[in-house]
Amino acid sequence: MPRSLLTPRRPRPVHGTMIGIMVLDTRFERLPGDIANAATWPFPVQFRVVRGVRPQDVIEGNPAEALARFFEAIDDLVATGIDGITTSCGFLAAVHPELRRHSPVPIATSSLMQIPLALSLLPEDRTVGVIVSDKAALKDTHFLNVGAPTGLPLGELAFDGPIRTHMRTNAPRADAAAQEREVLDVVARMLEETPSIGAIVCECANLPPFSAAIRETFGLPVYDIVSLVDWLHAGLRPRRFGSGAER
Repeated sequence: MPRSLLTPRRPRPVHGTMIGIMVLDTRFERLPGDIANAATWPFPVQFRVVRGVRPQDVIEGNPAEALARFFEAIDDLVATGIDGITTSCGFLAAVHPELRRHSPVPIATSSLMQIPLALSLLPEDRTVGVIVSDKAALKDTHFLNVGAPTGLPLGELAFDGPIRTHMRTNAPRADAAAQEREVLDVVARMLEETPSIGAIVCECANLPPFSAAIRETFGLPVYDIVSLVDWLHAGLRPRRFGSGAER
């Protein structure tokens, strides 16, 4: 192979970690399955907390005002040696073009990036339903920035429900059963209002602990930030087969 086609190896202080995760500055308990719980991942990940940037700053505020801090986090993760980056809030789709422009490695900012693929998989008479943490704060820009269409059916987590209350108050203990019931109730209402929904995309990066329950209860494919990062990692480290599997 011509050497011009080879990507040069970057010097790195840490080896064996391919995915870096930018985590917003929170204190609430992260359940297994949550993007910021290390037990979620079957491969090593490197966390980087974006200090001083809270979920409300991204969802209710203007994330563009915090771009410098996200750029610094990207630089730190890349300098550590990671090969791909993701985030802990789907609303960062609002600044996906800016983060992508800054990052020298692939970056998966939001689970909303999976909407075009999910739509292309479904029969033509089916659509994608999106579970969101704050419907009023989700703008067309969030979808358009990641190549997704607007006008999809949305299901919202209640402001005073167990999930948003848990996050807003930085609760040290999560009621997983109550949170799961809330998510299933949201999906049930979505399907009642829009029977043509053929797949679910979870915008909120705190929802993957309940994706299996959604699938088991409603029989629909479910895509979340974990499925997106699994896909990203699969491209960065393809599986080996046959005689080369042990290399």
